Amino acid sequence: MLQIVGKGVMITLLLGLLLSVAAIFWLFHYNRVVPSATAPEAVVLIPPGSSFEQTAAILADAGLIERDIRFSILACLYGLASKVRAGEFSLATGKPPMETLEALTKAEPLQHPVTIVEGRRAKEIARRFAERGFCDAEKFLELVHDKVFIASLGLDNLAGLEGYLYPDTYHLTRIPAFDAEKIIQMMVGRFFQVWKTLDSGEAELHKTVILASIVEKETGVAEERPRIASVFANRLRKGMRLQSDPTVIYTIDDFSGTITRADLQRKTLYNTYVVRGLPAGPICSPGRAALAAVLNPADEPYLYFVSKNDGTHHFSKTLREHNRAVKKYQR
Repeated sequence: MLQIVGKGVMITLLLGLLLSVAAIFWLFHYNRVVPSATAPEAVVLIPPGSSFEQTAAILADAGLIERDIRFSILACLYGLASKVRAGEFSLATGKPPMETLEALTKAEPLQHPVTIVEGRRAKEIARRFAERGFCDAEKFLELVHDKVFIASLGLDNLAGLEGYLYPDTYHLTRIPAFDAEKIIQMMVGRFFQVWKTLDSGEAELHKTVILASIVEKETGVAEERPRIASVFANRLRKGMRLQSDPTVIYTIDDFSGTITRADLQRKTLYNTYVVRGLPAGPICSPGRAALAAVLNPADEPYLYFVSKNDGTHHFSKTLREHNRAVKKYQR
């Protein structure tokens, strides 16, 4: 009887010892800081549908945890394995496994800012997003001119979305993934958000966007925009051609920087030295200030302006005054 009791005590002590060793070993892993990587943070990309074991392997490759099964056991014990989402995350390196696990379950997908400045054309915008790896530039431009897609955005009877891709800073994620369609929807949606804050309901949308795109290209000086818009409004009212150089440049591939006499005489639907009234469509994406300037132009009698070669312009009421200004500033 004593032998049986003695054996039971020995087994209990042995089990206790083993459990103690296991607990110490586990606590050592639980609190052990993984040697720091070369950077304070590591970016990991966890694809949709990844198993937790695949996720753990991705973390190990990034130097965030050690490559063994204990991390998966830890996640199961604390019920956190199912809380890990797909996405691109930035996580601090040199942390204990539990901290890394908790951080992973709470992290928000990494956002990449992409800034589109005022005055960019659709093909330049497509190139910008393509360079950042968010879409294919050719697919982007196909959608820009896809009439069915354009109509789905609430813009009927447009040949393209030039002018409606609102210039702003957009924050995109790798997962959930953005593509050309989502990006264009977002940009056009932003355009209408801004438009609603500017329009009283009386303006003709497309004509406003066309003229605003010309104003955007003519000057980068904020206070000049209402004055430039006024010049064009005055010329339209008098039946004069707009004679805007940026409308000529719009149809020239690989523009060299110098407009020739032949360029000014080329018969295109955008050349406002040839066509009367507005060109066939917008020539770039105007920003809020250019749109606002067209909706509220300055109340001034000017009909001409010429660059002063310092970013600003000289404005004139008559052709004679304008010619004198051209001689002065454009020798």
